Amino acid sequence: MNPLYEFDSVFLKNSERIIGVDEAGRGSLAGPVVIAAVILDFKNPIEGINDSKKLTATKREKLFEQIIQSAIAYKIVEVDVNYIDKYNILQATLKGMFESASAISQPFDLCLIDGNKVPDGLFCPSESIIHGDALSASIAAASILAKVYRDKLMSNMDEFYPLYGFAKHKGYGTAQHLTALKIYGPCSIHRKTFSPVSEMMESQIK
Repeated sequence: MNPLYEFDSVFLKNSERIIGVDEAGRGSLAGPVVIAAVILDFKNPIEGINDSKKLTATKREKLFEQIIQSAIAYKIVEVDVNYIDKYNILQATLKGMFESASAISQPFDLCLIDGNKVPDGLFCPSESIIHGDALSASIAAASILAKVYRDKLMSNMDEFYPLYGFAKHKGYGTAQHLTALKIYGPCSIHRKTFSPVSEMMESQIK
């Protein structure tokens, strides 16, 4: 049995269902943060589920389809750049976690959330698990849903903003992206409160 499923099975002794929650894009310089919540069917485990960062893009996309087809329930939420810049990335992530988990939760579920914080007001008990995407099958599945969904979204953004290479780096601060930012300045989907985007905007004002 996949050890990530074994990890979750301990929690199922006291809960009817496990909701895994994770995000993608928290450290990106552009685009939304995407949060996914998923309830796996433990009677039909999916082979190969793991932390999305440890999987190839091809494997992630295959697992994405398997997860959405076999999951008892799932929800994917985007929190846009405007919200991130207004309230900060932590609040944006917590908002997405609350919305995605609340959409599929019932009172006797248990919400397992990647990281060290949980959103206030959830309808069911919750636990934060540091590095949960490498430990829990449910969180790992959520990480795959969030990552694949966001990667596709950022690849689509490349068509509207072709100067920045979003299809390649998905908004993260690679050398290619930073060079494009220096040449062209930020576009409308850049996070204006994130360094070095904020510094570049200040220099433009001066």
